[in-house]
Amino acid sequence: MTKENLIACHSRIKPFIHNTPVLSSRLVNNLVGAEVYFKCENFQKAGAYKMRGATNAIIQLTDEKKANGVVTHSSGNFAQALSLGAQSLGVKATIVMPSNSPKVKKNAVLEYGGQIIECEPTIEAREAAAEHIVKTTGATFIHPSNDLDVILGQGTACVELLHEQPELNAVFCPVGGGGLIAGSSLAAHYFGVNCMIIGGEPFEADDAYRSLISGKIESNITANTIADGLRTQLGHHNFPIIQKHVNRIIRVTEQEIIEAMRFIWERMKIIIEPSSAVTFAAVLKEKDQFKNKKVGVIISGGNVDVNNLPFNI
Repeated sequence: MTKENLIACHSRIKPFIHNTPVLSSRLVNNLVGAEVYFKCENFQKAGAYKMRGATNAIIQLTDEKKANGVVTHSSGNFAQALSLGAQSLGVKATIVMPSNSPKVKKNAVLEYGGQIIECEPTIEAREAAAEHIVKTTGATFIHPSNDLDVILGQGTACVELLHEQPELNAVFCPVGGGGLIAGSSLAAHYFGVNCMIIGGEPFEADDAYRSLISGKIESNITANTIADGLRTQLGHHNFPIIQKHVNRIIRVTEQEIIEAMRFIWERMKIIIEPSSAVTFAAVLKEKDQFKNKKVGVIISGGNVDVNNLPFNI
């Protein structure tokens, strides 16, 4: 995928997304020993960066395919994004959601006009349910992360970040299905200047970390992490991009995720979800490596069930 692909994608989706703010904090800078810039996709439409890729993928469909609707499987953020993107473009969306998806995310899908089909919380169950809907309705399946149009869309968040802060030495992204970090790595390659892309991943769902070591897509036997958006795995479209352009992945513990999340809530006064906190936790874990550098952190989303927080407020 080329620089021109990213530019064209950004132009297509601009009318449907927010150019989200980039925030900084003197307290964070002092703590990390670096200049840290947060790309706040928690302020994106539908509450997460996934609005970008979902919208781009729907726009790229033919009129005939749009008429038959779209379907995806998602634990929450892509479910909301595809529902809202489809609603904005007059397309029907059916969403397969694991039964343990946060209630706040299920409610949002319904509010955005999506139809929910629940399934068991396994990749196999999600895929089987989505395939059944495709066969019975003729809807087009749009994968949350392993789709080239989705990957390009997700990369536009990093394009915007680098447009505002072109001298970043590194950009941190959470790693779940791999769409955001793959798209961000393309953005850094084409728009950055020697800008590293570093992933943050929970130890409890570290398939991407292991995949980069083994050279093949690994799976998680379990994914017992509070970062519910990261309980999935890489795909055959995004993994080669990640192999080529991602510098490294830093793993963090559940406690480190909770502490990073609480810090952002308390000190920066912005709502982020656990999946977003993984990236800041990774920065904190290896802050000595980035002393006096300029670091970007993509806050991927802010869709949180405030009645089920991992800490007290």
